[in-house]
Amino acid sequence: MTNLGDRQREILHALLQDRAGLTIDRLVSDLGITRTAVRQHLASLERDGLVARGGSQPSGGRPEHLYVLTEKGAEHFARRYSWFADLLVDLLKTELGGDGVRQRLSELGKKTAQSMRQNERRPAESEDRITRLAKVMGELGYEASRAAADAPAVPAASGGEIVARNCVFHQLARSHPEVCAFDLGFMSEFVGAPIEHTECMVRGGHCCRFRFGPKKTEGSNA
Repeated sequence: MTNLGDRQREILHALLQDRAGLTIDRLVSDLGITRTAVRQHLASLERDGLVARGGSQPSGGRPEHLYVLTEKGAEHFARRYSWFADLLVDLLKTELGGDGVRQRLSELGKKTAQSMRQNERRPAESEDRITRLAKVMGELGYEASRAAADAPAVPAASGGEIVARNCVFHQLARSHPEVCAFDLGFMSEFVGAPIEHTECMVRGGHCCRFRFGPKKTEGSNA
């Protein structure tokens, strides 16, 4: 996710309040900063797809461009869905039991991975699936990276390992650890290899560590 400065967040907030769009002059007036600074911040936000140019607004001279918040920009504002997710998982556990919820979420994770793999751009020839997965997880909000092959925690026989320093489901997983099954199903299917959750923040770990085994072969039940 894009890291925004205070001024950039202020611009997004101003555009959220007026979805019809604001001119540079209006942003200068509202934020109390120079036109040069506003232009620089807008250029950065436009490049990241958070802001776009809308129509124009008549003025005493040349019409002024309006800048509007994009859907991607709106997604930067916090949305409190955790309570709703908690209710849904609790309902599923009542109906299916803990094992049933794990199975359903694992299946959902696999389907999500299949869909993403079908729609993703062709990765570079030198980029394997685990490296690509770490990048995809970063796009989804994880601070994830592939562990170095010679790291002490990575066994020589391992197919590779990903370390995540945060979890997008952390609060939900504290109440319902079954939701980890979604991540495991998603990651295993994306890479095409069995996976082991060797360290988990919900279980007291400092990070979430995912270790892959050898890739599945055609007809394998692994």
